[in-house]
Amino acid sequence: MLSPFYQDEFVEAGCDEAGRGCLAGPVFAAAVILPKNFKHKLLTDSKQLKEEDRYSLRKMIEKKAIAYAVASVDHKEIDEINILNASFLAMHRALDQLTHQPGFIIVDGNRFKKYNEVPHSCIIKGDGKYYSIAAASILAKTYRDDFMKGIANLHPEYDWASNKGYPTIKHRTAVLTHGFSPYHRRSFRVTDPQLDLFECH
Repeated sequence: MLSPFYQDEFVEAGCDEAGRGCLAGPVFAAAVILPKNFKHKLLTDSKQLKEEDRYSLRKMIEKKAIAYAVASVDHKEIDEINILNASFLAMHRALDQLTHQPGFIIVDGNRFKKYNEVPHSCIIKGDGKYYSIAAASILAKTYRDDFMKGIANLHPEYDWASNKGYPTIKHRTAVLTHGFSPYHRRSFRVTDPQLDLFECH
């Protein structure tokens, strides 16, 4: 069972991102404020859940959250400011959109750029420790998946409906064969999947 809050003095928002390691598409982030008495036995890190469970939990989160917001930073911005800064920017944009402003922010990971004057804490593997970060991870993941599924038919050769832009062997092979699409991050290195066979030898 996850913990409800990191601290209980201020209204707390959990933040997480999705798509940081992808070769194509935006990075998405979400911010979620949950009620004080919130509990849910199935809610955990989105990476530990089946796709159908993530979408079911998304409906529950959006219904029960005091406030939530999802934002993104596109591939062009990622290339301009780098993926780390883009991840911070996406989280800031999500926080900007909350209908209730938090007095404290908890963020999955070990780095964050301060948001206004709101105190924050970075929590490694926080999406497996706190409900609000887990909820944010689910919203960011499902909204990003929806985006990638939406553009998958524009460039079927990259198999985005399946890989969501992550650097699978099929995706990298397609990039090396067909080149970059208009949605690819040009600043990301694409290696030949055959090289993987030799990296550990």
